Amino acid sequence: MDMSNLPEEVLTAANQLGAWLAQNDFAGQPGKHDTQLVVMAGNAVMPTIDAACRLASESGGTLLVSGGIGHSTGFLYQAIAEHPRYCTLRVAEQPEAQLLAEIAHQFWHIPRERIVVEDRSTNCGENAWFTRRVLEEKGIHAVRATVVQDPTMQRRTMATFARVWQGVSNPPEWLSYPGYQPVLENTPNGVSWRQPVEGLWPIARYLALIVGELPRLRDNAQGYGPLGKGFIAHVDIPDEIEAAWQLLSADPHLRPILASRHLS
Repeated sequence: MDMSNLPEEVLTAANQLGAWLAQNDFAGQPGKHDTQLVVMAGNAVMPTIDAACRLASESGGTLLVSGGIGHSTGFLYQAIAEHPRYCTLRVAEQPEAQLLAEIAHQFWHIPRERIVVEDRSTNCGENAWFTRRVLEEKGIHAVRATVVQDPTMQRRTMATFARVWQGVSNPPEWLSYPGYQPVLENTPNGVSWRQPVEGLWPIARYLALIVGELPRLRDNAQGYGPLGKGFIAHVDIPDEIEAAWQLLSADPHLRPILASRHLS
């Protein structure tokens, strides 16, 4: 879906919300001491997948890939089929983690003995719970580890990992790295990505995802926090992020997109 230009205040709010959701604990690329364990949660954002593989390849550490078959797996199948290099992989009915492990091995030359596959999780919460189980079963411990996820879900994923490791003695220090920072801009041809690359969301779907994400992070009866469903640790939502979300939710230009909840 092509999108015409948005008012500047709407574009600014979208970029503000998107940047906050794409939690990044690093000023630059993570160093080797931060990436002896890299956890890549299954997703369909190719720059993020490449970033996780690059970190594990360069650090010589362990890459743990988490993801089974869930409601968004079809997006990964499509992204692989459209990718100029990865399109040779057979995707039909394969769990996300198996496909991403093949990308890591075949195209990033990470030895199989450095790849751990968790291919049963079907959502963000299970990514964290099953990651913990696999690490414990295999006796893998890291002082710190870097988590890479779809940028729209990065902050929720980190809150989920914090929830899953609550009460664990000497847990890893989990660090967040989305691998790609989405930024939208108006162009003569409509709204576009500032850094166009292969394997990103359709812009309409991205906007629906970021607006739909914030309510999940709230610590209230409807949210995923401790006062709600209890899936994640408490997340402080800054006033300016709430204001950006309110602006986007109420904007008439985005109303048809946000009404199409099937996009998310």
